[in-house]
Amino acid sequence: MESGYLLRDVVNKVNGFHFGSTEEIHTLGHLYESMLKEMRDAAGDSGEFYTPRAVVRFMVAATDPQLGETVLDPACGTGGFLVEAYAHLEKQVKTVQDRRTLQTRSIFGGEAKPLPYMLAQMNLLLHGLETPNLARGNSLDVKLGEIGDKERVDLVLTNPPFGGEEERGILGNFPEDKRTAETALLFLQLIMRKLRRPRPDGTGAGRAAVVVPNGTLFGDGVCATIKEELLTQFNLHTIVRLPNGVFAPYTSIPTNLLFFDRSGPTKAVWFYEQPLPEGRKQYTKTQPMTFEELGECLTWWEKRKENEHAWKVKAEELLATGCNLDRKNPRGNIGFEGLKPEQLAEDILQKDSRFAEIMREIPTLRHQEPVVPEWPIIKLGQVLTHRKESILIDDFATYKRCRVQLHAQGIVLRDRVAGTEIKTKKQQVCKAGEFLVAEIDAKLGGYGIVPPDLEGAIVSSHYFLFGIDETKMDRRFLGYFIRTSAFYEQVAAQGSTNYAAIRPRQVLDYVMPLPGLEEQRRAIERLDLLVEADLIHREVKLELEALTRQMLNRAFLRRSD
Repeated sequence: MESGYLLRDVVNKVNGFHFGSTEEIHTLGHLYESMLKEMRDAAGDSGEFYTPRAVVRFMVAATDPQLGETVLDPACGTGGFLVEAYAHLEKQVKTVQDRRTLQTRSIFGGEAKPLPYMLAQMNLLLHGLETPNLARGNSLDVKLGEIGDKERVDLVLTNPPFGGEEERGILGNFPEDKRTAETALLFLQLIMRKLRRPRPDGTGAGRAAVVVPNGTLFGDGVCATIKEELLTQFNLHTIVRLPNGVFAPYTSIPTNLLFFDRSGPTKAVWFYEQPLPEGRKQYTKTQPMTFEELGECLTWWEKRKENEHAWKVKAEELLATGCNLDRKNPRGNIGFEGLKPEQLAEDILQKDSRFAEIMREIPTLRHQEPVVPEWPIIKLGQVLTHRKESILIDDFATYKRCRVQLHAQGIVLRDRVAGTEIKTKKQQVCKAGEFLVAEIDAKLGGYGIVPPDLEGAIVSSHYFLFGIDETKMDRRFLGYFIRTSAFYEQVAAQGSTNYAAIRPRQVLDYVMPLPGLEEQRRAIERLDLLVEADLIHREVKLELEALTRQMLNRAFLRRSD
């Protein structure tokens, strides 16, 4: 009954209607859940990605909001952070006055889009906040210099939109040297400005927990200028590096959690690399991250020590490298030269055992393989769509540019440059998983699948981008096929000696064998085994070379290590 009355209140407060029957109340509840699901399934088109519940709970637990403090999410979406913060504060309520404080002076938010705004109102009402204090509109639509002490808060919890762009009018609200079209960087500046100044005794400094993409960590130009302010005027005490797939299916962009406060300049930054569960390569929509998996990080949070997942970097070192915060775990990949001979020998034996296991499977796999001619032959145009969208380069933004390696060796990062350095102002933006083809170098194997870490990278009009219909073809299956001589020969046969370039229509006319998705994935599993065997063979070769050098040193240089 309580939930029914609460839903009736939602209708009264949000829509102004008065439903009386239980059936109508339940219908509204189902409608709310359906709208929320549709929004989340469609997320990502404008740079907004809904934060997994486990990450929200972790960020709230780590920042530990206290009753009497003000909590803000300036890009609240459907209100996930605010609901979790409300639940955290509600446990601290002891008196009527505490309840009044919680209800009227604790939770604040802002949301630009009308549907998420309405759903956030409903979400908070359903969880017990009687009068949600949410502002309808773009939180960036205020001059940064006009935000005073009265507008500051104790805690900001947010996952601001990233990858989107703001209008020119919004940029005028920010200092000239920190104007950028990248929405995440504008929100980061807003958050910094919104944090409460510390009291004369040094207590009460505002703090924040913010989700940012990997690009924010290594970005230069305007991004570096903002990070310099973050390091010199704020205490950026912790960066939690999340593993792949945490935000699946909305985005494959790697993400991080920034924790900082206004207590003073940064002395050192703690990095914590959240590991994947054993046996997992990444999180997915059907196998998401759980809050329990973040428990080890919360335990470490209170008593910090360097370990296999955590390390510390001094602020002056970060400032000296152009504020590059993209620091790798120093214990995550120890070079072969750093291992003792006994460790090298043991690792070689383990790898050799796995290599032999794969080789023993090959005869069995051969008997399972279908006869390829029985697979239907299709044109790539049946599964690929040429995408011709482009953007105008913003001189105030920083961009990643990617490069196609020859001989089908894949797509890699070319460089990161400011918009002012890009002469051709019309560029294309890559999406992870797309098929990218170089107009001129295709005949030399200049093509590949865009990897997740190059989501959002730009290429000129001399490249062609093709979306893949994954209801018909697994992108990994195409990734293997384009490495075959059957594909290369089709590309090499196009054009002439005088004009080597190819056109998109020619790519769509190429043919390939295409079984059903289930058979594609079986083929991928077989090919993955061979790739794994090849990697093992290469690593063992390097380890044997390192072991030989160490043993020679022991024999002739009398080294004791």
